[in-house]
Amino acid sequence: MLFSKISIASDHAGVHYKEGIISYLKKKYPTLTVSDLGPYTEERVDYPDYAHPLALSVENGECEAGIILCGSGNGVCMSVNKHKSIRGALCWEVEIATLARLHNNANVLCMPARFVSLEKAIDISEAFLNTEFEGGRHKKRIDKI
Repeated sequence: MLFSKISIASDHAGVHYKEGIISYLKKKYPTLTVSDLGPYTEERVDYPDYAHPLALSVENGECEAGIILCGSGNGVCMSVNKHKSIRGALCWEVEIATLARLHNNANVLCMPARFVSLEKAIDISEAFLNTEFEGGRHKKRIDKI
């Protein structure tokens, strides 16, 4: 595990996946601090109300990375990427999450809860949280963002 503290959030479509990912991570990585930014029920919510606080938690150093889910993953990804120091990556496959970290140094994982299984969401989270940034030519590109 590359990180010691992460934040996780969702909208109503991703609540159960968020809870499943938290449970998995806490069992596998007992020293990992996971900050659950909500929501805590399936009652309809507006995804920006959760995406912005998650992005701020990464931006201000309260945590090192974030995971966020919504139905398609697009809304939360657009929202977190409004923040200057955030590199949110929409990932629906393990390989995409790996490349998002390896080549893009993504610091927020965005996932589409309606298009992946919980098991796949956990695998994607694992890949994201355990892949180091390669640096080199990729750092030069990121600096241009």
